[in-house]
Amino acid sequence: HNARETLAITDRSYIMSEGKILTSGSPQMLAANAEVRRIYLGEKFRLD
Repeated sequence: HNARETLAITDRSYIMSEGKILTSGSPQMLAANAEVRRIYLGEKFRLD
């Protein structure tokens, strides 16, 4: 799936890593989380 499109239509999302929930929150919170960007979204990810 496309992370940008998915985050655009959700109020809250969960990020999983190695079969466990790493974190959860609003799209803005997840995009601002350095660990989420490093593991899942990509270092340069922006919600723009």
